Amino acid sequence: MKQDAFSAGVEPGGLWNKNDIRILLCYILSSVGAPLARQDLTRIIQEKGLANYFEVEDALASLLAQGNISQDGDGYYTVTAAGKEIANSLDATLPLSVRDKALEAAFTMLSKARAQRENRVDIQQTERGVQITCHISGGEMELMAVSLYVPDKAQAEMVKDRFHKDPQGFYQLVLAALTGDTSLAKEFFREHG
Repeated sequence: MKQDAFSAGVEPGGLWNKNDIRILLCYILSSVGAPLARQDLTRIIQEKGLANYFEVEDALASLLAQGNISQDGDGYYTVTAAGKEIANSLDATLPLSVRDKALEAAFTMLSKARAQRENRVDIQQTERGVQITCHISGGEMELMAVSLYVPDKAQAEMVKDRFHKDPQGFYQLVLAALTGDTSLAKEFFREHG
């Protein structure tokens, strides 16, 4: 297919055709079945080097103007019936590797967002430092909340990032320490090297 899109930032095997980029956006929105923000869509495509940033922005505007995607009041995009038809009938024109990379990035991003939503971290500045409260959720109920103090905001953000990487592992280690069940801790360290 003819190259009619900018290729800066596009990895080998990525998309250099405007129409393919529009199809990919419809395919992502149709496949994940969840509204996505503009920055989420561009991050998904940029992380994997699938298309040029400016081309993605242009494709989103074009799809919105043509009624293939819609945008709600919060700025989240969803695919319309026309966009789903495009995704279903033309997704095979996209390379399988592009489709797989896009969906992998999308589902990873949605999984991280869900984990952060369910396992939140509250950071509060105090006179003596920063108090961090890490909440671990079991879906319908809070399983545990742990509060700790650190000296500054930078360290608080570091703790927050580490907690969000593996809240279940954190829970497992605390449970091992509180119950004396060393097998839980051994299992954690076996899995995490």
